[in-house]
Amino acid sequence: MSSHPSQTAHRQRFDVVVRGAGIVGQTLALLLARDRLKVALVSPPRPAGAGPDVRAYALNTAARELLHSVRAWPEGPSATPQAADTAPAVTPVTGMAVHGDGSGALHFSAAEQGTEALSWIVDVPALEQRLAHAVHFQAGITCLDEAPTHAPLTVICEGRRSATRAELGIDYEVRPYPHKAVAARLRCAQPHGGVARQWFHHGEILALLPLEGAQGNSVALVWSVPAEQADAWTASEPQALVQAVQERCGQALGDMALESPAQAWPLELSRAQRWIARSASGGGVVLAGDAAHAMHPLAGQGLNVGLADAAELARVLHAREFWRELGDPRLLRRYERARQADVSAMGWLTDGLFGLFNQTDSRVQALRNWGLSGVDRLGPLKHWLARQAMGHAG
Repeated sequence: MSSHPSQTAHRQRFDVVVRGAGIVGQTLALLLARDRLKVALVSPPRPAGAGPDVRAYALNTAARELLHSVRAWPEGPSATPQAADTAPAVTPVTGMAVHGDGSGALHFSAAEQGTEALSWIVDVPALEQRLAHAVHFQAGITCLDEAPTHAPLTVICEGRRSATRAELGIDYEVRPYPHKAVAARLRCAQPHGGVARQWFHHGEILALLPLEGAQGNSVALVWSVPAEQADAWTASEPQALVQAVQERCGQALGDMALESPAQAWPLELSRAQRWIARSASGGGVVLAGDAAHAMHPLAGQGLNVGLADAAELARVLHAREFWRELGDPRLLRRYERARQADVSAMGWLTDGLFGLFNQTDSRVQALRNWGLSGVDRLGPLKHWLARQAMGHAG
């Protein structure tokens, strides 16, 4: 990897420009450079004074294998300041408990599925550090503050509010949810035991994701609540949020203490109308990750879907005919067709679940609680659902 001022970069020739150096953008750059393509990874400097990153992602088997393939899977300790010095950055999820707003419940276990883990909860700062390290030592990647004027292919990985996508006139359909996601880190009196827990209650969706290893007692809170309530909690005293979490989860992990400031962000279902375009200079343009789509986090699939974009685009480019240009629209449509179906299905699923659990009618509540318990008793269906969440095709 090398880094150059923008005036030098304009004189260089690149095969691919990746605009956006988040997790998806860096992973894609590593995949392409491994195929001996010259990649410009473009990202403006991060603003100073940003608060601690409290996010944690649930990654499935496919995402884990992809990150391992580019030597970016975080094996070491957590990079979060409040974590213990020896706390691992990755926690295998060996069990999952989903609770309805009545007696309905659904339980999964890795042992039942015959696998090491259902998913892996990854500390975001540790993952970003590992990716940055891999990019630094990967030949063929040049990190820039400004994009070169031309390349055969530009990949936009700038997130939901991509300026480049807007400049190209690509419509991005956004349907806001009336909720925001509240996120924080909590220290619990009892160890989580590697179990991810989720509660659906009168339209709210609360998840506690295990952190710091199988016997850790730290969890990542992700709580989908009405926007007004989210704003109130982020502005209130920390104990108010802690007490609300403890009440909602029935003291499942004993007393809790807030380890980080709570953060909140709006939730939406969004998707670009088209994923490929042409730049002003005639090069090909393609969207990936949140620049192409976004969905509710209740199923924990957002980053998995974005990394699947990167894997599929790298596969399509690797398998192209020797005479075909990187920016050939016919080539890029192969990627678009392959990914749009999967993304649409996952968006439909998360939106449908949100709509179902946002209903407050007592009859609907009874039906969905019956459904949770029914699925828990149906072995084949339960096994299929678990394999889908783990990133297995069958």
